[in-house]
Amino acid sequence: MSAKGILQAIWIAPEKGAPMISVPEALAMAGQGLFGDRNFARQAGPGSDKDVTLIEAEQIARFVAATGLPFTAADARRNFVTSGIDLNPLLGREFVVGEVRVQALELCQPCSLLAKRTHRAVLWALRDRGGLRCRILCGGVIRVGDGVGAEEGL
Repeated sequence: MSAKGILQAIWIAPEKGAPMISVPEALAMAGQGLFGDRNFARQAGPGSDKDVTLIEAEQIARFVAATGLPFTAADARRNFVTSGIDLNPLLGREFVVGEVRVQALELCQPCSLLAKRTHRAVLWALRDRGGLRCRILCGGVIRVGDGVGAEEGL
C-alpha cells in the first residue's frame, strides 16, 4: 500500500442522536458499516452510502480558523478523521483505510441538522469540504494510526 494519509481518529455513536465516542479501533463490515455505530446494518447492501463517513482534520481546523467558532471532530459526526490526504479526489474511487477497502460514493455535505447541533456557518464553510460517504467493500479491523490512500493497482 502506498498510503498518503493517516487515520487520526475513529468515532461512533451507539444510537441516533447519541454523542460521538472516540474509539482506538473498530470492526468494519462490508455493506453494513462499523460494528457498534448507529448506522450499522441500517441501510445494508449494495448501494449503501451510510457504511462509513470520513472528514479531514485539516478541514475541521480550517473551519475553526475561518469562523472563530468552536468545532471538533465529534461535532462533525463523521466516523473517520484523516490527516495528510485530500479526500475529494477519491470520490468515485476505491481506496483503503488500514486493511479495509472502501469506495467513495458521494461528498458528505453539511446538513441542516448538523447546523442546528453546531453552527449555521457549517452550511457554507464546509460546503464541498465535509468529507466523503463511503461503502465498505472488504471489511476488517481499522485502528487509529492506520494509513489512508490508494492501493497500488487501483
